[in-house]
Amino acid sequence: MLEKKIEDIEIQLLLEGLYQRYHYDFRHYAWASVKRRLKQAREQMGFRSFSALQESLLHDPGMLGRLLGYLTIQVSEMFRDPSYFRAIREKVVPHLRTYPSLKVWIAGCSSGEELYSFVILFREEGLEQRTLFYATDINQDALGKAEAGIYDLDRIQMFTENHRKSGGKSSLSDYYSAAYGKASFDKSLRRQVVFSDHSLVTDAVFAEMHLVSCRNVLIYFDRDLQDRALGLFKDSLTRKGFLGLGSKESMRFSNHADSFADCVREEKIYQKRTE
Repeated sequence: MLEKKIEDIEIQLLLEGLYQRYHYDFRHYAWASVKRRLKQAREQMGFRSFSALQESLLHDPGMLGRLLGYLTIQVSEMFRDPSYFRAIREKVVPHLRTYPSLKVWIAGCSSGEELYSFVILFREEGLEQRTLFYATDINQDALGKAEAGIYDLDRIQMFTENHRKSGGKSSLSDYYSAAYGKASFDKSLRRQVVFSDHSLVTDAVFAEMHLVSCRNVLIYFDRDLQDRALGLFKDSLTRKGFLGLGSKESMRFSNHADSFADCVREEKIYQKRTE
């Protein structure tokens, strides 16, 4: 019991050190998830304790990227949960067509799979050229992968099937070239994209959006931090703008729930109410 308590203190100090030294704030992430990921990092990087890991982090800036690789979630796929993208296509896009220009924010874009899903969907619906996409994440390595748009070829079959189920109007193969076991997505898909480092924990609103998609990120936050992020999305959205969350995420217990109406309840797509 004492050993566990000491370990928890070490983790709290590590997270505080990470925030004070580098301004990355994981202090209000879900405790069980953070502890599990830090334990994995400590073991795989060969540190005998969390205190030893903290010492290395504080004195070696090169450790930051390695540790963020464990703390940030980078599991995604193109058109993940196809019914969500079908709902965007069928229920949200008709509203977006009424605007002369659009801004879409993919928050927590990880290595870019969701971003490219949206760009392809908007191209198929004739909205790409009038849309500016903002792809943000706190992990610079992930942002670099997103901007490169290169994925293992053995994932493409799954991406293709998801695209078909989402109501895709073209062949996914139209958007990438394959070589040496990799699929490289066309540079034209990035013409309308701004890649940026942004933290839902510490950063502020940076533009007025018509659609925000932040899926499977909030489940790693505690309740207070979830409320902060949802408040950020609310303040970022234009009147009657849309917010998409992950399948296990909800507005139900948020202080901002009254600011949104269900658009497609089963897909966790909400529309901001008018004031």
